[in-house]
Amino acid sequence: MRHAVVMAGGSGTRLWPLSRAARPKQLLDVVQDGDGSGDGRAHSLLAEAFARLETLLPAERIWVCTAARYGGQVRAALPRLRPDRLVLEPVARDTANAVGLAAALVAEADPDAELAVVSADHVIRPVERFAAALGTAYDALSARPRALVTLGIRPTAPATGFGYVRRGAATEVPGVAEAAAFKEKPDRATAEGYLASGEYLWNSGMFVWRARTVLDALAEHLPASAEGLARVVAAPAGSARDAVLAEVFPTLPKTSVDYAVLEPAATEPGRVLVADLEAEWLDVGSWPALAQTLATVEGNAVGGLAVTLDSAGNIVFSDDPEHLVALVGVRDSVVVATADVTMVCPVSDAERVKQLLAAVEERFGRRFS
Repeated sequence: MRHAVVMAGGSGTRLWPLSRAARPKQLLDVVQDGDGSGDGRAHSLLAEAFARLETLLPAERIWVCTAARYGGQVRAALPRLRPDRLVLEPVARDTANAVGLAAALVAEADPDAELAVVSADHVIRPVERFAAALGTAYDALSARPRALVTLGIRPTAPATGFGYVRRGAATEVPGVAEAAAFKEKPDRATAEGYLASGEYLWNSGMFVWRARTVLDALAEHLPASAEGLARVVAAPAGSARDAVLAEVFPTLPKTSVDYAVLEPAATEPGRVLVADLEAEWLDVGSWPALAQTLATVEGNAVGGLAVTLDSAGNIVFSDDPEHLVALVGVRDSVVVATADVTMVCPVSDAERVKQLLAAVEERFGRRFS
Protein backbone atom coordinates (compact mmCIF):
# COMPACT_ATOMS: atom_id res chain seq x y z
CA MET A 1 0.00 0.00 0.00
CA ARG A 2 0.93 3.63 -0.35
CA HIS A 3 2.25 5.47 2.70
CA ALA A 4 3.90 8.86 3.28
CA VAL A 5 6.09 10.35 5.98
CA VAL A 6 6.38 14.06 6.75
CA MET A 7 9.90 14.98 7.83
CA ALA A 8 9.41 17.60 10.54
CA GLY A 9 12.54 17.65 12.66
CA GLY A 10 14.30 20.82 11.48
CA SER A 11 15.05 23.78 13.72
CA GLY A 12 14.55 26.61 11.21
CA THR A 13 17.46 28.77 12.36
CA ARG A 14 17.15 31.19 9.41
CA LEU A 15 13.70 32.18 10.74
CA TRP A 16 15.08 33.21 14.13
CA PRO A 17 13.90 34.77 16.42
CA LEU A 18 10.43 33.48 15.53
CA SER A 19 11.63 29.90 15.09
CA ARG A 20 13.29 28.59 18.25
CA ALA A 21 14.80 25.31 19.39
CA ALA A 22 11.79 24.71 21.63
CA ARG A 23 9.21 25.59 18.95
CA PRO A 24 10.54 25.46 15.38
CA LYS A 25 9.05 26.96 12.25
CA GLN A 26 7.03 23.90 11.17
CA LEU A 27 4.92 24.17 14.35
CA LEU A 28 4.25 27.91 14.16
CA ASP A 29 0.97 29.26 12.79
CA VAL A 30 2.51 31.39 10.08
CA VAL A 31 0.76 30.31 6.85
CA GLN A 32 -2.16 32.60 6.06
CA ASP A 33 -5.56 31.02 5.38
CA GLY A 34 -7.96 32.47 2.86
CA ASP A 35 -7.04 34.96 0.18
CA GLY A 36 -3.92 36.42 1.79
CA SER A 37 -5.62 39.64 2.81
CA GLY A 38 -4.86 39.09 6.45
CA ASP A 39 -8.51 38.51 7.37
CA GLY A 40 -8.24 34.72 7.68
CA ARG A 41 -6.68 32.61 10.40
CA ALA A 42 -3.21 31.17 10.13
CA HIS A 43 -2.05 27.57 10.38
CA SER A 44 1.27 25.76 10.62
CA LEU A 45 3.43 24.37 7.85
CA LEU A 46 3.12 20.94 9.46
CA ALA A 47 -0.68 21.07 9.47
CA GLU A 48 -0.63 22.12 5.81
CA ALA A 49 1.73 19.24 4.89
CA PHE A 50 -0.51 16.70 6.64
CA ALA A 51 -3.68 18.05 5.03
CA ARG A 52 -1.98 18.04 1.62
CA LEU A 53 -1.22 14.33 1.96
CA GLU A 54 -4.79 13.62 3.07
CA THR A 55 -5.96 14.54 -0.43
CA LEU A 56 -4.30 11.31 -1.59
CA LEU A 57 -3.95 9.03 1.44
CA PRO A 58 -6.01 8.09 4.50
CA ALA A 59 -4.70 9.47 7.79
CA GLU A 60 -3.72 6.01 9.04
CA ARG A 61 -1.09 5.80 6.30
CA ILE A 62 0.46 9.19 7.00
CA TRP A 63 3.47 9.22 9.33
CA VAL A 64 5.41 12.12 10.87
CA CYS A 65 9.10 11.96 11.82
CA THR A 66 10.28 14.61 14.25
CA ALA A 67 12.60 15.21 17.18
CA ALA A 68 11.48 13.57 20.42
CA ARG A 69 11.30 16.96 22.14
CA TYR A 70 8.59 18.05 19.67
CA GLY A 71 6.43 14.95 20.11
CA GLY A 72 3.81 16.57 22.33
CA GLN A 73 3.50 19.63 20.11
CA VAL A 74 3.11 17.48 16.99
CA ARG A 75 0.38 15.41 18.63
CA ALA A 76 -1.48 18.58 19.60
CA ALA A 77 -1.10 20.07 16.12
CA LEU A 78 -2.26 16.94 14.29
CA PRO A 79 -5.26 15.39 16.06
CA ARG A 80 -5.86 13.02 13.11
CA LEU A 81 -2.34 11.54 13.33
CA ARG A 82 -2.45 8.03 14.76
CA PRO A 83 -0.22 7.74 17.85
CA ASP A 84 1.68 4.80 16.37
CA ARG A 85 2.43 6.84 13.23
CA LEU A 86 4.61 9.33 15.11
CA VAL A 87 8.33 8.57 14.68
CA LEU A 88 10.51 10.25 17.30
CA GLU A 89 14.25 10.76 16.86
CA PRO A 90 16.02 10.90 20.24
CA VAL A 91 18.78 13.03 18.67
CA ALA A 92 19.41 14.46 15.22
CA ARG A 93 21.53 12.15 13.04
CA ASP A 94 20.81 13.73 9.63
CA THR A 95 18.34 12.63 7.01
CA ALA A 96 19.71 9.18 6.13
CA ASN A 97 18.94 7.91 9.61
CA ALA A 98 15.66 9.80 9.98
CA VAL A 99 14.39 8.44 6.67
CA GLY A 100 15.81 5.01 7.49
CA LEU A 101 14.05 4.91 10.86
CA ALA A 102 10.75 5.89 9.29
CA ALA A 103 11.20 3.35 6.48
CA ALA A 104 11.99 0.58 8.99
CA LEU A 105 8.84 1.27 11.01
CA VAL A 106 6.67 1.60 7.90
CA ALA A 107 8.07 -1.66 6.51
CA GLU A 108 7.30 -3.37 9.80
CA ALA A 109 3.65 -2.27 9.51
CA ASP A 110 3.47 -3.00 5.77
CA PRO A 111 6.35 -5.01 4.25
CA ASP A 112 5.33 -4.02 0.70
CA ALA A 113 4.89 -0.32 1.49
CA GLU A 114 5.49 2.34 -1.11
CA LEU A 115 6.70 5.37 0.81
CA ALA A 116 6.65 9.05 -0.08
CA VAL A 117 9.04 11.27 1.87
CA VAL A 118 7.92 14.91 2.02
CA SER A 119 8.95 17.96 4.00
CA ALA A 120 7.05 20.01 6.56
CA ASP A 121 8.77 23.13 5.19
CA HIS A 122 6.86 23.45 1.92
CA VAL A 123 3.86 25.40 0.68
CA ILE A 124 2.54 23.84 -2.55
CA ARG A 125 -0.49 25.11 -4.45
CA PRO A 126 -2.81 24.12 -5.98
CA VAL A 127 -2.85 20.98 -3.88
CA GLU A 128 -4.56 19.03 -6.67
CA ARG A 129 -1.41 19.24 -8.79
CA PHE A 130 0.70 17.99 -5.92
CA ALA A 131 -1.63 15.03 -5.40
CA ALA A 132 -1.54 14.21 -9.12
CA ALA A 133 2.26 14.38 -9.30
CA LEU A 134 2.67 12.27 -6.17
CA GLY A 135 0.23 9.72 -7.59
CA THR A 136 2.29 9.60 -10.78
CA ALA A 137 5.46 9.01 -8.76
CA TYR A 138 3.78 6.10 -6.97
CA ASP A 139 2.67 4.73 -10.37
CA ALA A 140 6.30 4.74 -11.52
CA LEU A 141 7.09 2.15 -8.86
CA SER A 142 4.67 -0.28 -10.53
CA ALA A 143 6.73 -0.06 -13.71
CA ARG A 144 10.12 0.05 -11.98
CA PRO A 145 9.85 -1.41 -8.45
CA ARG A 146 13.50 -0.64 -7.51
CA ALA A 147 13.29 2.98 -8.64
CA LEU A 148 13.98 6.01 -6.51
CA VAL A 149 11.67 8.79 -7.68
CA THR A 150 12.24 12.45 -6.88
CA LEU A 151 9.66 15.17 -7.49
CA GLY A 152 11.01 17.94 -9.70
CA ILE A 153 9.40 21.38 -9.71
CA ARG A 154 8.98 23.19 -13.03
CA PRO A 155 11.15 26.29 -12.53
CA THR A 156 9.56 29.69 -12.92
CA ALA A 157 12.73 31.75 -12.49
CA PRO A 158 16.53 31.28 -12.65
CA ALA A 159 16.74 30.59 -8.91
CA THR A 160 20.22 30.21 -7.45
CA GLY A 161 19.09 28.91 -4.05
CA PHE A 162 17.87 25.49 -5.23
CA GLY A 163 19.49 22.34 -6.52
CA TYR A 164 18.43 21.16 -9.98
CA VAL A 165 17.83 17.83 -11.66
CA ARG A 166 18.14 17.35 -15.44
CA ARG A 167 15.59 15.21 -17.20
CA GLY A 168 16.90 12.30 -19.21
CA ALA A 169 15.05 9.72 -21.28
CA ALA A 170 11.30 9.45 -20.94
CA THR A 171 9.93 6.40 -19.15
CA GLU A 172 6.86 4.24 -19.76
CA VAL A 173 4.98 6.45 -17.23
CA PRO A 174 3.81 9.82 -18.63
CA GLY A 175 5.26 12.71 -16.66
CA VAL A 176 8.24 10.68 -15.41
CA ALA A 177 11.74 10.71 -16.88
CA GLU A 178 15.05 9.20 -15.94
CA ALA A 179 17.18 11.61 -13.91
CA ALA A 180 20.22 12.39 -16.07
CA ALA A 181 22.11 14.52 -13.55
CA PHE A 182 21.78 16.37 -10.27
CA LYS A 183 23.27 19.86 -10.05
CA GLU A 184 24.11 21.88 -6.96
CA LYS A 185 22.94 25.46 -6.48
CA PRO A 186 24.16 27.29 -9.61
CA ASP A 187 25.30 30.84 -10.20
CA ARG A 188 22.91 33.23 -11.94
CA ALA A 189 24.19 32.69 -15.48
CA THR A 190 24.06 28.91 -15.13
CA ALA A 191 20.56 29.06 -13.66
CA GLU A 192 19.41 31.19 -16.60
CA GLY A 193 20.81 28.55 -18.95
CA TYR A 194 18.99 25.81 -17.07
CA LEU A 195 15.71 27.71 -17.31
CA ALA A 196 16.13 28.44 -21.03
CA SER A 197 16.92 24.83 -21.87
CA GLY A 198 13.66 23.46 -20.49
CA GLU A 199 15.54 20.32 -19.41
CA TYR A 200 16.00 21.17 -15.74
CA LEU A 201 13.70 21.05 -12.74
CA TRP A 202 14.16 22.30 -9.22
CA ASN A 203 15.03 19.40 -6.94
CA SER A 204 12.27 19.53 -4.32
CA GLY A 205 13.79 17.07 -1.84
CA MET A 206 10.59 14.99 -1.96
CA PHE A 207 10.93 11.31 -2.86
CA VAL A 208 8.87 8.19 -3.50
CA TRP A 209 10.30 4.67 -3.18
CA ARG A 210 9.56 1.34 -1.61
CA ALA A 211 10.42 1.30 2.07
CA ARG A 212 12.35 -1.91 1.54
CA THR A 213 14.37 -0.30 -1.27
CA VAL A 214 15.66 2.39 1.10
CA LEU A 215 16.56 -0.18 3.75
CA ASP A 216 18.38 -2.32 1.18
CA ALA A 217 20.32 0.72 -0.02
CA LEU A 218 21.33 1.56 3.54
CA ALA A 219 22.43 -2.04 4.09
CA GLU A 220 24.67 -1.76 1.05
CA HIS A 221 26.06 1.74 1.46
CA LEU A 222 25.62 2.57 5.16
CA PRO A 223 25.67 -0.82 6.93
CA ALA A 224 26.19 0.61 10.43
CA SER A 225 22.90 2.50 10.14
CA ALA A 226 21.09 -0.48 8.64
CA GLU A 227 22.28 -2.75 11.44
CA GLY A 228 21.38 -0.26 14.14
CA LEU A 229 17.89 0.35 12.73
CA ALA A 230 17.33 -3.39 12.46
CA ARG A 231 18.12 -3.68 16.18
CA VAL A 232 15.58 -1.00 16.95
CA VAL A 233 12.76 -2.65 14.99
CA ALA A 234 13.62 -6.07 16.40
CA ALA A 235 12.71 -4.85 19.89
CA PRO A 236 9.04 -5.07 20.92
CA ALA A 237 7.12 -1.84 20.31
CA GLY A 238 6.79 0.26 23.43
CA SER A 239 9.24 0.97 26.24
CA ALA A 240 11.64 -1.81 25.18
CA ARG A 241 11.96 -0.39 21.68
CA ASP A 242 12.26 3.16 23.02
CA ALA A 243 15.19 2.05 25.18
CA VAL A 244 17.00 0.42 22.24
CA LEU A 245 16.34 3.48 20.08
CA ALA A 246 17.78 5.78 22.75
CA GLU A 247 20.87 3.59 22.99
CA VAL A 248 21.47 2.93 19.28
CA PHE A 249 20.33 6.00 17.37
CA PRO A 250 22.94 8.45 18.73
CA THR A 251 25.70 6.08 17.57
CA LEU A 252 24.62 5.95 13.91
CA PRO A 253 26.90 7.65 11.34
CA LYS A 254 25.58 11.12 10.62
CA THR A 255 24.98 11.64 6.89
CA SER A 256 22.32 12.71 4.41
CA VAL A 257 19.94 10.51 2.48
CA ASP A 258 21.23 12.10 -0.73
CA TYR A 259 24.75 10.91 -0.01
CA ALA A 260 23.80 7.51 1.41
CA VAL A 261 21.06 6.51 -1.04
CA LEU A 262 20.57 8.79 -4.05
CA GLU A 263 24.18 9.37 -5.12
CA PRO A 264 25.09 5.64 -5.22
CA ALA A 265 21.81 4.84 -7.00
CA ALA A 266 22.42 7.55 -9.59
CA THR A 267 25.43 5.61 -10.90
CA GLU A 268 23.04 2.87 -12.07
CA PRO A 269 21.37 4.01 -15.33
CA GLY A 270 17.62 4.41 -15.07
CA ARG A 271 17.49 3.76 -11.32
CA VAL A 272 16.69 7.35 -10.27
CA LEU A 273 13.63 8.92 -11.86
CA VAL A 274 12.10 12.39 -11.74
CA ALA A 275 8.37 13.16 -11.78
CA ASP A 276 7.24 16.60 -12.95
CA LEU A 277 5.34 18.86 -10.57
CA GLU A 278 4.11 22.09 -12.12
CA ALA A 279 2.79 24.09 -9.20
CA GLU A 280 3.48 27.05 -6.96
CA TRP A 281 6.17 25.67 -4.65
CA LEU A 282 7.75 27.50 -1.77
CA ASP A 283 10.47 26.10 0.46
CA VAL A 284 9.92 28.19 3.60
CA GLY A 285 13.47 28.41 4.87
CA SER A 286 14.09 32.13 5.26
CA TRP A 287 12.30 35.38 5.99
CA PRO A 288 11.91 36.35 2.29
CA ALA A 289 10.40 32.92 1.64
CA LEU A 290 8.05 33.16 4.61
CA ALA A 291 7.02 36.63 3.44
CA GLN A 292 5.33 35.01 0.46
CA THR A 293 2.88 33.27 2.82
CA LEU A 294 1.97 36.48 4.70
CA ALA A 295 -0.66 39.13 4.05
CA THR A 296 0.37 42.10 1.90
CA VAL A 297 -0.49 45.41 3.53
CA GLU A 298 0.47 48.69 1.83
CA GLY A 299 3.41 47.09 0.05
CA ASN A 300 4.71 45.21 3.09
CA ALA A 301 4.48 41.51 4.04
CA VAL A 302 2.84 41.52 7.45
CA GLY A 303 2.21 38.89 10.10
CA GLY A 304 0.59 40.02 13.33
CA LEU A 305 -0.22 43.52 14.48
CA ALA A 306 1.55 46.23 12.43
CA VAL A 307 1.09 49.78 11.20
CA THR A 308 3.29 51.28 8.48
CA LEU A 309 3.65 54.87 7.34
CA ASP A 310 5.63 55.79 4.21
CA SER A 311 7.22 52.32 4.39
CA ALA A 312 7.45 49.63 1.72
CA GLY A 313 9.21 46.40 0.82
CA ASN A 314 9.40 45.32 4.46
CA ILE A 315 8.73 42.01 6.18
CA VAL A 316 7.05 42.77 9.51
CA PHE A 317 6.15 40.12 12.06
CA SER A 318 4.93 40.18 15.65
CA ASP A 319 4.09 36.92 17.42
CA ASP A 320 2.17 38.68 20.22
CA PRO A 321 -1.41 39.68 19.28
CA GLU A 322 -1.17 42.53 21.78
CA HIS A 323 2.22 43.85 20.58
CA LEU A 324 2.12 46.43 17.80
CA VAL A 325 5.04 46.94 15.41
CA ALA A 326 4.94 50.45 13.92
CA LEU A 327 7.21 51.62 11.08
CA VAL A 328 7.71 55.04 9.57
CA GLY A 329 9.97 55.72 6.60
CA VAL A 330 11.42 52.20 6.62
CA ARG A 331 12.34 50.45 3.38
CA ASP A 332 13.29 46.85 2.51
CA SER A 333 13.87 45.62 6.04
CA VAL A 334 12.95 42.59 8.13
CA VAL A 335 11.46 43.62 11.48
CA VAL A 336 10.54 40.80 13.86
CA ALA A 337 9.28 41.24 17.41
CA THR A 338 8.95 38.41 19.93
CA ALA A 339 8.59 38.46 23.72
CA ASP A 340 12.34 38.47 24.32
CA VAL A 341 14.01 39.39 21.01
CA THR A 342 13.59 42.16 18.45
CA MET A 343 15.48 41.55 15.22
CA VAL A 344 16.00 44.06 12.41
CA CYS A 345 18.01 43.56 9.23
CA PRO A 346 17.92 44.52 5.56
CA VAL A 347 15.98 42.05 3.44
CA SER A 348 19.16 41.65 1.40
CA ASP A 349 20.92 40.27 4.51
CA ALA A 350 18.15 37.89 5.53
CA GLU A 351 20.29 34.84 4.70
CA ARG A 352 22.71 35.98 7.44
CA VAL A 353 20.18 35.45 10.24
CA LYS A 354 21.68 32.02 10.96
CA GLN A 355 25.06 33.75 11.34
CA LEU A 356 23.46 36.31 13.63
CA LEU A 357 22.01 33.56 15.83
CA ALA A 358 25.49 32.04 16.13
CA ALA A 359 26.80 35.40 17.35
CA VAL A 360 23.95 35.64 19.87
CA GLU A 361 24.72 32.14 21.17
CA GLU A 362 28.40 32.99 21.47
CA ARG A 363 27.55 35.92 23.75
CA PHE A 364 24.50 34.61 25.65
CA GLY A 365 24.65 30.83 25.26
CA ARG A 366 21.33 29.13 24.42
CA ARG A 367 19.21 31.67 26.31
CA PHE A 368 17.67 33.18 23.16
CA SER A 369 17.91 30.13 20.85
